[in-house]
Amino acid sequence: MGRAPAHPDVERFDLQRVLEALVDPVRRSIITQLARSAEDIKCGDFDIPVSKSTATHHFTVLREAGLIRQHYVGTARLNTLRRAEMDEAFPGLLDAITP
Repeated sequence: MGRAPAHPDVERFDLQRVLEALVDPVRRSIITQLARSAEDIKCGDFDIPVSKSTATHHFTVLREAGLIRQHYVGTARLNTLRRAEMDEAFPGLLDAITP
């Protein structure tokens, strides 16, 4: 799968941190777009109204909260929703916030 930044294990998920990550509408939009996608999405392919550096911050917050997994394919950083892990830790949370 290539190189990847650090991701928290399910046992280390913290509800407060997850909720703080989800309070931002840009981050909720990223989660919604991932929930609707059948494939991983490149950071630059999201429809979000922020600069590249601000987007990087949002992806970091989501990754550190455990909501997304990131990995590289070549030079592209891909994102996937950690739905199974989130459902294990907090059943129904993602269903409640994604239309």
